[in-house]
Amino acid sequence: MTRRLLPALLAWLAFVGVSVAVVSQTRFTSDLSAFLPGSPTAEQQVLVDQLRDGMVSRLLLIGIEGGDAATRSALSRELARLLRADAAFGVVANGEAVHRERDQALLFDSRYLLSPAVTPQRFSVDGLHAAIGESVDLLASPLGMLTKSLLPRDPTGEMMQLLERLDGDARPALADGTWASRDGRRALLLAQTCAAGSDLDRQQEAIAKVREAFATAAQTQHAGDARLLLSGPGVFAVASRATIQDEVLRLTLVSITLIVTLLLFIYRSATALLLGLLPVVCGALAGVVAVSLGFGVIHGITLGFGTTLIGEAVDYAIYLFVQSTPAGERNEAERGPGIAAFWPTIQLGVLTSICGFATLLFSGFPGLAQLGLYSVAGLVAAVATTRFVLPHLLPSGFAIRDVGPLGVQLQHLLMNARHLRWGIVALALAAAAVIHVNRDRVWNRELAALSPVPAADQALDLALRSDLGAPDVRHLVVVSGRDAESALQAAEAVGARLQQLANEGAIGGFESPALYLPSQATQLARRASLPEPAELGRRLELATTGLPLPAGRLGPFVADVAAARERAPLTRADLDGTSFALALDSLLIPQRDHWIALLPLRAPTDGPFAHAIDPERVRAALEETAAARPLFIDLKGESDRLYSGYLNEALLLALAGVAAIAALLGLVLRSAARVLRVLAPLVAAVLVVVAGLVLVGVTLTILHLVGLLLIVAVGSNYALFFDGSEGAGGPAPRTLASMLFANLTTVAGFGVLAFSSVPVLQAIGGTVGPGAILALLFAAVLSRP
Repeated sequence: MTRRLLPALLAWLAFVGVSVAVVSQTRFTSDLSAFLPGSPTAEQQVLVDQLRDGMVSRLLLIGIEGGDAATRSALSRELARLLRADAAFGVVANGEAVHRERDQALLFDSRYLLSPAVTPQRFSVDGLHAAIGESVDLLASPLGMLTKSLLPRDPTGEMMQLLERLDGDARPALADGTWASRDGRRALLLAQTCAAGSDLDRQQEAIAKVREAFATAAQTQHAGDARLLLSGPGVFAVASRATIQDEVLRLTLVSITLIVTLLLFIYRSATALLLGLLPVVCGALAGVVAVSLGFGVIHGITLGFGTTLIGEAVDYAIYLFVQSTPAGERNEAERGPGIAAFWPTIQLGVLTSICGFATLLFSGFPGLAQLGLYSVAGLVAAVATTRFVLPHLLPSGFAIRDVGPLGVQLQHLLMNARHLRWGIVALALAAAAVIHVNRDRVWNRELAALSPVPAADQALDLALRSDLGAPDVRHLVVVSGRDAESALQAAEAVGARLQQLANEGAIGGFESPALYLPSQATQLARRASLPEPAELGRRLELATTGLPLPAGRLGPFVADVAAARERAPLTRADLDGTSFALALDSLLIPQRDHWIALLPLRAPTDGPFAHAIDPERVRAALEETAAARPLFIDLKGESDRLYSGYLNEALLLALAGVAAIAALLGLVLRSAARVLRVLAPLVAAVLVVVAGLVLVGVTLTILHLVGLLLIVAVGSNYALFFDGSEGAGGPAPRTLASMLFANLTTVAGFGVLAFSSVPVLQAIGGTVGPGAILALLFAAVLSRP
């Protein structure tokens, strides 16, 4: 006996030691690469990059309520001052003219390099006559005072055109010199963090700094009744992480308490309790090691759900302790035959679970592929520990309470419940009918379905975003180049076509890095359009004929044009200290071996195409700029398509898993009738759970599908025990008791998740909890008399 035991224990100890060593070196991550396929398309890569590090992912939308308008404005100025002094924030805007002087100086000095209107035609006699005439006409408009002061130096109106382009978007209203909401009840600020949107730790620090700065500002301004409002992607991400962590901790403690209480009630032994959890620990270690070796990194979604899935390992110890060691049979010789009698059934149940989860290995969704590997490796390690290690660790004289009397009562209940079988068949058929009638709304194919953000927070974000005019980048055109210059040139080519769409009203407008920094080629071409001073003077004499502005007053204009002819093209360094620098850096982004330029599109606010962008029309327009190789992306549409593709793939893989389970059962049981008896309760349980969720208004996500797989994995053990039983009373009393206890621990472990406010957790708990109960009940009632 000792000679056989020692190698097994040494091998097990070696496995645990190696596993711990691998886990200590394993890298865990919660970034978005869990949702990115192994070979992502260009659209998918841009989508993930924008979610991880894009311009919008760094925005914090800030509102201040309470007090009067003057108090809110004073708070806004003080809060903005404190945040601008903090290196965590790149830009803080609240309507104050912080960068206005530097911005206007840059625009005015470089207007002939920046203005898209500067062409040879613009500085011809006819072009000058038309441009100067337009500027003279503006003298009678509300902009007359500004135009009059600029007229001697900028009679062609280049500065006004640049200001119009840069300020053409909807801007928040002003109250006491700072931004305010449309109804005037809150002050508004917009902050952009230096940290990437995916760096949740630094995002959390930035949010904390905003709260601290507001508290300081409120104390300074004696505004104790003022209230801070915060929103934005970073706020949502940080709050969601905190919510999930808190709920996981709370629900895990509740689950562990329930399971430990149940196991202590069953075992009446602390030793049995600790030994019973050993397969779970070994399964978790094996799962982490397998994924670490197979993928190099473990996603948070894998660790969270994988550990939940191999919670099935708790059942193995229950079957071992309850079925193999009845009270009074405590020696080794008596224990062995008990294990041999029921273990083939457990072994077949484990194989069916492996068949179901192994299909996930073929998923293009890295999260699901890791989940499949984690579950398969974890189940194998857990069942091996239960079979080959756990029996030898039981102390001499080990025994648990006698559960035979409970099993006898369950046998009587089972005999009386079998007349309900046709009712269950009718229930399953009714569930199938419900699913068929509602087939178009059973599955939710939008990624937003997984969002843990409460509706109230989403409404606040919408209100702040609307008042601020903050970008809500959904439609995006992306061009690339081998360097920044070629990317800017491509952006200019695409921008010309997009401007035509804007003139037609098909889009409301667009952003482009070339607006803030034209390519060197474009700047040189504009500079070359400027005539020499003598030639410009001659043309002005002719162009001002008939205009109330004589050429003699335009000497400053001639001098500025002469200076512009000698000015070097603008570079990125020239934008430092202006509000344009961060805007450019957000739209012109270096990659490993190339640069990309982002051109976000805005939907029109009025007209026949109001509040919507027609993707097909944009794509058709971009075909005319094929040389720039533009890529049009609907970020929401792309994310939904990516998720929908994962869902369709997961459904096919789940069906393949069911087919593999049926083939395995057919190979082992060698009876179509027996295979049908094993699968019928599982199929019925899945149908009833899905129909129930649909009837209460829940649309299923990919996580519900994982829960349905787990119903099959757990329920297969029940169905196989009932199929392998003999006699009118069904399985032996201890077998019935072990199944009831295993079911109770499963429900305790998963059922509490149904009460979570996090959709991800709620989906698992709301599916597996009732599904496990129904699988046991249906397996019992539909079993052979």
